[in-house]
This record gives sequence, structure tokens and C-alpha cells, in this order.
Amino acid sequence: MKRLSILFLLLALLLTSCRGDPAPLGADAPADNVPSILGSFALNATDGSGEEYGGTLSIFAGDAPNEYKLQWLVSGDIQEGTGVLEGNQLTFTWNSVAGTDQNLSGHGSYTVTVNGELHGERFIDGVEEPGQESAYPNPK
Repeated sequence: MKRLSILFLLLALLLTSCRGDPAPLGADAPADNVPSILGSFALNATDGSGEEYGGTLSIFAGDAPNEYKLQWLVSGDIQEGTGVLEGNQLTFTWNSVAGTDQNLSGHGSYTVTVNGELHGERFIDGVEEPGQESAYPNPK
């Protein structure tokens, strides 16, 4: 398990260093026709202070319909969360589970696009300004 965590951290660092300008997002998906959001995503983001970062986001099926488990690998941290999809809006809570900032937690909301991309805000508890995140599906 420890080797897997290290592998994920290295992958996140690699993706962060290889990140370029984000691709344009597709149009927001209609609430009654949302593509699947299961899978792995490349993450491009800016935190509340304007600092850019990147990583990966993985989304897995949750325990009930429209519930999801999320895992972010960002700048040496592993963060996990749960979310609910209502229409084209995925709302979630999260917390750090490994890495340098293990005491972080927060919430956020993504809008799903017609291409299965995600975009929205992610808040850190105790920080006023949200970060802006865009997630692009990795090829299968």
C-alpha cells in the first residue's frame, strides 16, 4: 500500500511539471443528459491565492446511485472525498489523507460538461477565497 501511495505521489508530481495551458472546456451538459464521470482526470487549477497547481482526480462509484468517491493527487498530497451528482452538478466534501498537508479539508462543486470534463470551485476550510479547478478525462 505504501508503494502505491508513493507511485501516486510521483505521478502527481510528473503531471504537475508537464502541465501546459489547459484545453478549452466543452459546453455545460444538460441536466438530463450528463455523461459518465467515472475514471481518471488530469487536473489544472489555481488556488485561492492565485498559485497554479495540477495533478490527477480519480472518480469511483459510491455506495448509492449518484454518489461518488473522489481522490485527488495534488502537489504531493492525497486527498479523498465523497460527492453527489444532481443534474450536471457534482457537490463534494474532501480531506487530506497523506502528504504534507494532512490537516486540510473542505468542500466544492463541479459542473459536468458535454465532453465529461469538470470545472468549478474547491474550498479549503478556513480559507475565504476558493480555488478554481478544471478536470479533463484521461484517455481510456
